[in-house]
Amino acid sequence: MASIIAISTLFCNNSSLQTKIKTSYINQRISFNATNDKIGTVSHLSTFAPHIFLKRNSNAAPFHTPLPKAASSSSALSSEYTEEPGTKVKFQTMVNLPGCPSSLSLLGAGYREKVFAIIGVKVYAAALYANQSIFSKLDSWKGRSASEVQKDSSLYDAIFQASLEKSLHIVLVRDVDGKTFWDALDEAISPRIKSPTPVDESALSTFRSIFQGRSLKKGTSIFLTWLNSSKILVCVSSDVMPSVVDATIESSNVTYALFDVFFGQNPVSSTLKASVSNGLAAALLKTGGH
Repeated sequence: MASIIAISTLFCNNSSLQTKIKTSYINQRISFNATNDKIGTVSHLSTFAPHIFLKRNSNAAPFHTPLPKAASSSSALSSEYTEEPGTKVKFQTMVNLPGCPSSLSLLGAGYREKVFAIIGVKVYAAALYANQSIFSKLDSWKGRSASEVQKDSSLYDAIFQASLEKSLHIVLVRDVDGKTFWDALDEAISPRIKSPTPVDESALSTFRSIFQGRSLKKGTSIFLTWLNSSKILVCVSSDVMPSVVDATIESSNVTYALFDVFFGQNPVSSTLKASVSNGLAAALLKTGGH
């Protein structure tokens, strides 16, 4: 089937028909497991940097992002927004989340892309938030460049181990079945847990139950919030901001594996890690007084 669609699209001269064929195939086959991934061009984004150049093309204009403002105690929706350029999804620069005792600030954002019949399909946008006090734990990396930060696994390990809150905000940019979403996430997490314990198995079962039988529509927000290195709060909302915690995951192996999926040596979204690295480098340079 894939070969037929690819050949038909490649040799068809009618551009409208090509679009219909591509759209039909994508809608039938959309899924996003951990294999056969193709990452798009890198775009840097940071709440802390005064301006960032988007490396989407050589003529890209400077991208200005506001410094974070204090979030309203009544509603996190009063915060400023920053747009992820690859998907046009807007992320708040500061958020207050259920079960999280501190306001969290945006570090960077990117997107996840899959390839179907030679067509790159963006599946979701994602952003990392953190307690701003995290920088007090990263003195050793002050003055490092974004490329050095991105390659240094010890820095991301330090961020994970810091007893300060972090949250990954995923926004779907197309409809996805809940089981498909979980299967893709599980395919990435499970190989990172070499010898799962009963605690790990229980945590994965709880994680799975959140998405099974659930339809995740375009625009759905999923927040994965690390309260510490062994506890994650999971919130799923059809609105921008959730009002309740859907589940609590308690397993140091599962929480680390999830963090490694996005910020380890082989992240599922290179645009997200590059953007976060850029934001970290800019913030560490600023706090270092350079």
